[in-house]
Amino acid sequence: MTDDGFLPGPRCRIDGSPDGPLVGLGFAVKDLIDVAGHPTGGGSPDWGRVQPVPSRHAWVVERLLRCGASVVGKTVTDEVSLGILGENAHDGTPVNPRAPDRVPGGSSSGSASAVAAGLCDFALGTDTGGSVRVPASFCGLYGIRPTHGRLDVSGIVVQAPGSDTVGWFARDGALFARVGEALFGAALPATPPRRLLLATDAFGFADADVQRALEPMRARLAGLIGPPQEVLLAPQGLSVWQVAQRVLQSSEAWTSFAPWLDAANPRLAWSVARGLMTAALYTDAERMRAALMRHEARARMTALLDGETVLCLPTTPFPAPLKGQPVSALAYPRDRISCLTCVGGLAGVPQVNLPGATVGGAPVGLSIIGAPGQDLSLLALARRWEARAE
Repeated sequence: MTDDGFLPGPRCRIDGSPDGPLVGLGFAVKDLIDVAGHPTGGGSPDWGRVQPVPSRHAWVVERLLRCGASVVGKTVTDEVSLGILGENAHDGTPVNPRAPDRVPGGSSSGSASAVAAGLCDFALGTDTGGSVRVPASFCGLYGIRPTHGRLDVSGIVVQAPGSDTVGWFARDGALFARVGEALFGAALPATPPRRLLLATDAFGFADADVQRALEPMRARLAGLIGPPQEVLLAPQGLSVWQVAQRVLQSSEAWTSFAPWLDAANPRLAWSVARGLMTAALYTDAERMRAALMRHEARARMTALLDGETVLCLPTTPFPAPLKGQPVSALAYPRDRISCLTCVGGLAGVPQVNLPGATVGGAPVGLSIIGAPGQDLSLLALARRWEARAE
């Protein structure tokens, strides 16, 4: 067991192309993403028992290798991606280099840990319900959940197809944007967004010390775009959106993992087992109500956002919790986190975490959200964000 984010044992290392925009860079790969010739463990000791060793790379790995970047290792993930704090009962909890007594956030915990520790230039993660955005906030990194469906997710363990995305982490905005240009195959736009929205309900949902810590970041963002307009993100309530996303996401996860559960009878952490069994009990009526709320959420985001508008909100309502807390103490914090992250899965919009604030010495991030397809605009804004800080 290691605490640096990488899986224990020999690391997989694959050289990238000698040509391309990312030559000389090394990246780590979350252990839900296939690297040819290396088992995809999925954060479970029993996942690989019924899964073949992949014979080809996931699309995103192949793309990065062709762009010149090299794989330097695979990283720890929450068990079959069903977690948000980064604690894995089987592989352990990767260290949070920015706050070693706290969790790193999950489920892309190892990738965030490795990047924050400077052990690789950037790292791949997946984000269904917040699994890139949350560890990016907790570890003080740039992190992106792209527009749903914008990047190919073939070769990645499926959790909830209606929300699954693949994203990445980096320590600096310029490199963060370069990776995006390589993956999207397009240059960043030259002009910044013209309109900034501030989600008052989301800021009000965050702890008071987080709100205070993010005030300078809000002012800096306004300096790049213009004075913000205050808006209500979720008229029905953030907790109502969260319930809808939980029902839809976990119902899809049950469908995805039920054949494996039946074939392998795997060992599961209590929180993972409880979540899957709860999902198995949702009714068609509950799923239909959740689908209707998703429709409303998407309509709301369409009304708020266009190609020249960015919405900002806290990425997480508090900094990373302390490690090793009892299971019973973590259900409410998990739900509070997902009240802020649920918009990505419900609406399919791109979201970037911007680092720069701390509370009690622990990082907390500010998120920017764009309309579907505006990923490159957010990346360009992240690059300008860092340049302004310099």
